[in-house]
Amino acid sequence: MKTIVITGASAGIGRALALEFARRGYRLGLLGRRVDALASLQQETLACGATAAITGQLDVDAAESVAPQLQRVFQGLGTVDIFVANAGINAFTNVGKDELVAEARIIQTNVVGAIASIDAAAAHFIEQNRGHIVGVSSLASMIAVPKQAAYCASKAAISMYLRSARVELARHNIRVTDIQPGFVVTDIMPNIGKYPFAIPATKAAFEMAEAIEKGREEAIVPGFPWRLFKPFFRHIPNSFWKRL
Repeated sequence: MKTIVITGASAGIGRALALEFARRGYRLGLLGRRVDALASLQQETLACGATAAITGQLDVDAAESVAPQLQRVFQGLGTVDIFVANAGINAFTNVGKDELVAEARIIQTNVVGAIASIDAAAAHFIEQNRGHIVGVSSLASMIAVPKQAAYCASKAAISMYLRSARVELARHNIRVTDIQPGFVVTDIMPNIGKYPFAIPATKAAFEMAEAIEKGREEAIVPGFPWRLFKPFFRHIPNSFWKRL
């Protein structure tokens, strides 16, 4: 059975994704900052079908420690088939309001931390000459949302990084998937359920798992109706997003 390693597994999409792959009988590597939450999740995944599950504390903000921590988990699992760079944060920020510290933290976690994670996984997969890297970006990578400038920029950056990595790593038999969730109900943002076409994390995890298992290069979650709207994103007036 295949092995999947997930960062940011202690809550939100990462947690839902871990439980979804557990139900599919995968071996799991669960990484995150909250050790207690990971321990609880480990027991849940084993109870609902995971053939094995190990945990490891990982703070992607400490970028220099990401590679050695990931390598320990990879070695503990032996062969790893899929790596999901899911850890991320969000916050409302305002341009021109002296909020550089908050914006820089978003960039540090969502861009530098994600790149550090992907780079470490790529090194492991190059060594074994196969693997599958999944990055969790966002529809915000394609849409300019007010009070989300730093978040949108961070997700646009990681989507482009994944596209470049896909080209570069293909010769090593490594697949790269860019998952672009829309509004998913988690604790990452308050009142997110009021946004259009918001879905529960369990539904998002199911669609993400389907896309990953099919080896798709890109996947919008939920596929309906966002996939239909995608060609028109650049043409939606800014006033629409401002009203949200």
